[in-house]
Amino acid sequence: MTSLKTRFFGLELKNPLIIASSSLTADAGKIREFSENGAGAIVLKSVFEEEIINEYNQIAQTKTSAHFEEFLDYFDYKIREQVLASYGQLIRDAKSVSEAPIIASINCVSTGDWLQFASQVQDAGADAIELNLFVMPCDPLKTAEDQRRFYLAAVREVVDRVNIPVTVKISSYFSDLASVCNALAGEKLSGITMFNRFANPDIDIEKEKLVEAQPFSNDSEHLLPLRWVGILSPRLGCPIAASTGIYTGEQVIKMLLAGANAVQMASVFYKKGPAHLTVIIKDLEHWMQKKGYESIEDFRGRLSLTKAADPSMYSRAQYLSSFGGYAGSERK
Repeated sequence: MTSLKTRFFGLELKNPLIIASSSLTADAGKIREFSENGAGAIVLKSVFEEEIINEYNQIAQTKTSAHFEEFLDYFDYKIREQVLASYGQLIRDAKSVSEAPIIASINCVSTGDWLQFASQVQDAGADAIELNLFVMPCDPLKTAEDQRRFYLAAVREVVDRVNIPVTVKISSYFSDLASVCNALAGEKLSGITMFNRFANPDIDIEKEKLVEAQPFSNDSEHLLPLRWVGILSPRLGCPIAASTGIYTGEQVIKMLLAGANAVQMASVFYKKGPAHLTVIIKDLEHWMQKKGYESIEDFRGRLSLTKAADPSMYSRAQYLSSFGGYAGSERK
């Protein structure tokens, strides 16, 4: 009998298909649908530190009296408490309607008091925490080492505060991605997800203004996480989940062959709905049956860096077969 069980978030999941954090996972009704359609785990919509900071700043800017400034700390506290109460209720609602594990997602851009939120999320009943960490490396005065320190400090603070598993979702915006992942893996994490996807700017040339680009991934974007999952899965001491641009059962299988323990998906469900999850699960099961695999571990990582017949394809930066070899062809 085919088993789709795997481990991620420090938990045994019934299958490797994780519903990624998005507006789809901010609603108990949708969470119920994903659970009923077989989700391995569900990551709730992120609570954003930046939203709290922006709300606080808006209040502060509208009040200029010296007397009012005495109360700014109080308002900061109240804003955080309101966010916590709302997010805690979402966790409880999700737990009441889902058989799949419920993962809280915290998106933070700084360390310190903000990360106390992690212990409160734990108390609300989350099964695990995903730290969705990203600071755009666009400040010319900050070095790669500054970015690394932020990531490691945030992870250490949360891991030290909670008893539930902690994972981190990172971007590919590192000059030393492999080294950073190796350092993170040494911080008692229960997994690393590659990669989070961010809003990009675009330009409306008629109105001559900046606008937000298309928010959904496209299925060609899966090739970036595929490369890094294949490179790092046999080298890190913690599980890896692949994310971004994964739309089909075939792409899920590719990630597992590269060494992923799980995959995170969202954009496809905006377009096809939660019921499409059953199609992807059936495609995975059918492929495993056709190949004679009884479990995910029978084939996971068979095409990773250390097991592929031509591992240099993972590190190759140029298309030798298409654009290279010109001199060689002339000699023929």
